[in-house]
Parts: sequence; C-alpha cells; structure tokens
Amino acid sequence: MTDALSIRGLSHSYGARKALDDVSFSVAPGSFTVLLGLNGAGKSTLFSLVTRLYAARSGEIEIFGANVMRDPGPALRELGVVFQARTLDLELSLMQNLVYHASLHGIGPLEARRLGLAALTRAGLAERANDKARALSGGQMRRVEIARALLHAPKLLLLDEPTVGLDIKARADLLAHVRGLVRDEGLGVLWTTHLIDEIADEDQVVILHHGKVLTMGVAREIVAAQGVENIGAAFSSITGAEKISA
Repeated sequence: MTDALSIRGLSHSYGARKALDDVSFSVAPGSFTVLLGLNGAGKSTLFSLVTRLYAARSGEIEIFGANVMRDPGPALRELGVVFQARTLDLELSLMQNLVYHASLHGIGPLEARRLGLAALTRAGLAERANDKARALSGGQMRRVEIARALLHAPKLLLLDEPTVGLDIKARADLLAHVRGLVRDEGLGVLWTTHLIDEIADEDQVVILHHGKVLTMGVAREIVAAQGVENIGAAFSSITGAEKISA
C-alpha cells in the first residue's frame, strides 16, 4: 500500500541553525498520526516543506507516491492543509470563502457551491453558509477551514496546531470531527500538536525534538516501552524535557 505521506531523510537549516535533521516517517492512508513536539521542535518547518512553502533541499517528500518537489501537481492535488494561523476572510460569508478557494483549484462557481454546501453540512454549519466568517466562534472557524481544505477531495489532510486558542470543549469537538473524517471517509491525517491530551492510545505518534525524530509508533506501545503511565511521561522520558502541556 502506498503511504499517504512519506518523508525520508529530510533536513532543513536557517543559516547555521538546523531546524530538521534527517527526519523520516510516514502516514498511512486512513490513519490519524500525531506529530508531537514542543514549540520550536521543527513541526512548522516540516509542515512548510510538505506544503512547498519552503523548498526541500535535502531529503524526499512524497504524497501518495508523487514527489512534492519534482511532481508537485499530482502531489498537492491529494493534499488539504489547515495552517496554524487563521486564514478565512472575515468579511466574506462562509460560502464566499469556500467558492473563492474552490476557484483556485479550477472548480466553477456552481460546482463550488454544491461542494461547499455538502462540506458545511458535514461540519454542522450549513445553516450558517451566508453568515460572515467573523460571526463564528474559534472552533467553528476551524471547521470551516477544514471544510475548505477538503473541497477538492484530497486524501491527506495536514493540520498545524489546529486547536491553538480554543477552549477545552472546542478542542474536543474539533478532534472528534477530524477523527470522524478519518473513520468515515478514509482520510489520512497528520495532526501536529504540543498537547498530550489530544492523543488517543491507538494513535500513531511521531515524537519530534530539536529537529530529530526520537521515536514513532502506536501511543500505547510507546508508553509501554518506556514503562510509564501515559504519553506525557513517555515524552519526558524520551526527550529529557521536564514536561509537555496537557
């Protein structure tokens, strides 16, 4: 089976500072994979390389077998992205935001509205289609951003610290929504976070620390291998960091 995302030997530097050092891991189709690390671990740099915001000079990135640098069209067609910073146009309605984004993928306005309504329905926001984005809560905005990222029917979704600024309930609701997409639609997800309470026992976890992958595997197996009680304690044991946020 072809990996949804395959990263091999990826390194990246900002001048003399090495942000990523020979990073390798993969995300299986229809799986929820957590990229776990403290702020400054290199998560956002990796995210920027996968999405081609930065050019990868060392290593390989493939999305369903298509190389991101050498064959970006097929690779990026399978990719949906939710960035850490909010990116909705607050003065446009939800539907206007979606139709505009769809046009960037060559989707006409009539089809965009059809797809947009279906996406908002999945997100539980169909009745808000004509409301301006600024009228939404933080969690609702994130749902719209996910709906927008999936308009062109990609099979891989990347989310960079998507729960930043959300309260506990909104975080839980957003996680449940994305896990539902994995379960019901076979979506592959890479979810980056520094919050251990966003990790379920059955999740695939990649621990990134100071630009290096220190371990990867099923969360419960990582915990068992460290002989500790939870993933937070396992993270501390593996990285030597005092603690990571709950």
